[in-house]
This record gives sequence, structure tokens and C-alpha cells, in this order.
Amino acid sequence: MATTNDLKNGMTLDLDGQLWNVVEFQHVKPGKGPAFVRTKLKNVLSGKVVERTFNAGVKIDVAILEKRDMQFLYKDNAGYVFMDSTTYDQITISPDTVGEAPNYMLENSEVIVAIHEGNPLYVELPASVPLKITYTEPGLQGDRSSAGSKPATVETGISIQVPLFIKQDEVVLVDTRTGEYLGRAN
Repeated sequence: MATTNDLKNGMTLDLDGQLWNVVEFQHVKPGKGPAFVRTKLKNVLSGKVVERTFNAGVKIDVAILEKRDMQFLYKDNAGYVFMDSTTYDQITISPDTVGEAPNYMLENSEVIVAIHEGNPLYVELPASVPLKITYTEPGLQGDRSSAGSKPATVETGISIQVPLFIKQDEVVLVDTRTGEYLGRAN
């Protein structure tokens, strides 16, 4: 148990049997009336974002999330198989729980899996990942006055926009939150 005075961004709360991450919060002390805390909460499972206010000092349940370093091994009919990097235990996570992560995961990729009471909740990827370009049209010679871009397919199968000078078989960094090209990988 904690109080609303203990809230921090990224904290996970257990409200009405559902898990919510604190996106942002603000302590408000109006000139008249009692103080309160205005929060923006994101549902861990559905991704739904809601705003909620609490009276200052009210007790709230904090959910204990265990974040484990895991390695993505392979995908089978049951889902995605991950291995704990310290205990070598393997778990299979359903495609619904994994979400968009497979667009940026290769076999043996290191990820963080959030687990609550033995149930995997979500997969956390690094901010950017290096991916190889498997197909893209050759860049056009000539007009370079504008920074043009072209579609390219990476080894996981998704299509991203890259600058015209990027060639097939190059390795580029891709932002896992937005899917944008960040630059060439070293």
C-alpha cells in the first residue's frame, strides 16, 4: 500500500482488479478546498489511457511487477518462446501479449518481459534495434535538393521509410516505438 503522495511516473497501480501504469501525475492545491492528485493512467493490458483524480493522501494499491531479462528464441503454434537469461527457464507468451514486438525482434534478441503474479503482461524492447534491409529500390540519381525517402523492407518483414542513399543489405537502426529510421548501424 502507498499513498497518492508516493506516485511516480512508470509506477504500476492495481485499481479495481486491473493494472494501470502512471503516465503522468500532478499534485494540485486549489485555493479553496482540499488538495488532490490528477493522474493520467494507461491500462497495462489494453493500452487504454484514462484520466483520474484522487484525493491527496488516499491509499492506493501498488502492483509488484517483476521485470526479467529474457532472450527471444523462436515462434511456434502456441506463441513466442522466451528464455530467462539467468535461470534458463523457458516460457511461451501469446501473440496478444507480445503485441507489435515481433516487428523488431530477431531470434536471440534480448528483451525485458514484465511479469505479474506469474503472468507475462508485456514485452519491453530496447529503444532501437539494428535490422538488415532485405529489399529496397535503388536510389534515384539527380535531384537531391529535398531530403527524399523510399520504402524498404527489413529482415523482420516490416516496411519502413529510409533515405534515398540507403542500399539493399545495409544494416540500419530502427526506433522500436515509432518504426522510424534512425541511421546506419555501426
